[in-house]
Formats: sequence, C-alpha cells, structure tokens
Amino acid sequence: MTSLRLVFAGTPAVAVPSLRLLADSPHEIVGVVTRPDAPLGRKRVLTASPVAAAAEELGLPVIKAARLDAAATAAITALEPDLGVIVAYGGLVREPLLSAPRLGWINLHFSLLPAWRGAAPVQHSIIAGDEEHGAAVFQLVPELDAGAVFAELRRPVDRHATAGDTLDRLAVEGAELLTAVVDALADGTAVAQPQRGEPSFAPKLSLDDGRLDWRQPAGRLLDRYRGVTPEPGAWGMLDGARVKILEARRVEPAEGATALAPGELAPERRRLLVGTGDAPIELVRVQPAGRSAMAAADWGRGLAAGASFEV
Repeated sequence: MTSLRLVFAGTPAVAVPSLRLLADSPHEIVGVVTRPDAPLGRKRVLTASPVAAAAEELGLPVIKAARLDAAATAAITALEPDLGVIVAYGGLVREPLLSAPRLGWINLHFSLLPAWRGAAPVQHSIIAGDEEHGAAVFQLVPELDAGAVFAELRRPVDRHATAGDTLDRLAVEGAELLTAVVDALADGTAVAQPQRGEPSFAPKLSLDDGRLDWRQPAGRLLDRYRGVTPEPGAWGMLDGARVKILEARRVEPAEGATALAPGELAPERRRLLVGTGDAPIELVRVQPAGRSAMAAADWGRGLAAGASFEV
C-alpha cells in the first residue's frame, strides 16, 4: 500500500479514535491541527483539546489554530500533505487550503448525508426521532457537508442512548470507516457517489434547545432529553430556578403510574415522576440550581406538595 502524508484536523474527544487509528496505520501524520487551549471547569483552567493531548502522547506535531486563516494555511501547506483528514475540528476549510493537499480533504461526519449537515448531527437526529443514523466519509467541498460520499455506516437508533453515548460509539466505528477510505485513496480504488435527496441541517444547539416542554408526549420529550444530553443539557424551570435533568427514563405500563398534568411532580418512596402530554416519565438524576447532582427521588422528598415545572 502507498503511504500517504496526512494532515489531521480535529478537536473534541470524538475525533481521538480516528487520530489514534490513523497514527497506527501505514500512513504518516505530518501534522495535527486543533483548536487552541480553552478554559474549562469552575476555575477556568486553560486546557488542551482532547486531540491536542492525544497528539502530544503520540509524538505528533501540533498546529493550534482558532480558524484556518492565512497563517494556518501556510503552516499546513508547508507540510506538503497528500491528504487532509478532518473530524469535528470546529472550523471551515476554505480555498486555497481546500486544494492544498494533492488529494484534497475528506471529512468523517456523524450522519447519513445529506441528512443533518452541520455541527450537531447526532443531536438533531435523536431529537427528530429518526429510526436510523450513522456516519459518512465524504470529499470536502466549499458548500457545507455537501461533497460526494466515499463510504457510510448505518445503525438503528438506540432509544435508551443519549447523544453522548451515540457519539462515543460512532466515533469508534467511524474511525474504522475513515481509515478504510484513506487506504482506498492511497490505492487509487476509492469511489465517491454524489449525495442524493433533500438535505436537512443541524446547527449547533443552544442552552434554550435543552429546555423540556412538558406538554409534549413522553416519547418526544425523552427524544429531546437524549438529544441534548450531555450538551447543552436538558432542564426545566421550577419556582423560577433551572433544574438540570441529568437522567430520565420512560415508565413502562407494567410499572404503574398515576396520571399527572404536564410538569406536575409526584414524589414516591423510591422514584420521582413528572407529567407530560400523555404518560408520566421518571426523573432519575437531577441537579437543582446551586446544588450538586443527586438522585431525583432524594430531591423529590424535599419538594413542597403540588410542586410543578413551569410549562
């Protein structure tokens, strides 16, 4: 197999499996591009991105750039890469950088394109109640996530998995898909097919996207909870304060539950139920404003009678 000179661009933890697998391949990673160190935690400590930390561990040269501007373009072009590989970098690749590598750039995207082009594909897919999702490796072009697709993987949606759980799984499976495409490009056997169908879009989620509408049916409400977990996080308002919903689950008919009005809270000895547009759901873990995360049943025992989330 021909060995390619690769530039890898990525930032969050979901990009790390791809970086590690490519570093263990016959190809040479001549540079890793990632976002600059960012303040994290309550003390706002400057912290390297997960990709930067992994690259340092692997002994790979790192370019930290908030955007792929002229300086970043010059640094990457000087490495004379055959191929650029991008996984959740967090910025756009424009000309002349787009054409700098001999084979251009490929992108691992966590959706079945043309569905859910954009920054938060898994989250939007879960919120929308899709039955199937997956990942695709495509040729980067100037239009957002619109290039021809080399390969994809399809998986049924797990109705118990959050967006975080799903991304962790797709990151590992997608790394294998991505590496196979890089190998095919090296061998000259890769074939890409144009995207077909009407595109949908998945912009970055805001804090407001995490607010649960208790008037929705339980299934739709739980889809949103899973889609916004862990980021930006699900929440509801109680007595003017935000309560984070860290874990919630469907109550099966056999478990028994009293009918509740939307948002109405019903503490029981070992569980806390909340009403929705149809059937109640159980809150398992919550974090009230100014307090640590706790079991919802423990929090529920301290609520005033008749407590209810705002709707």
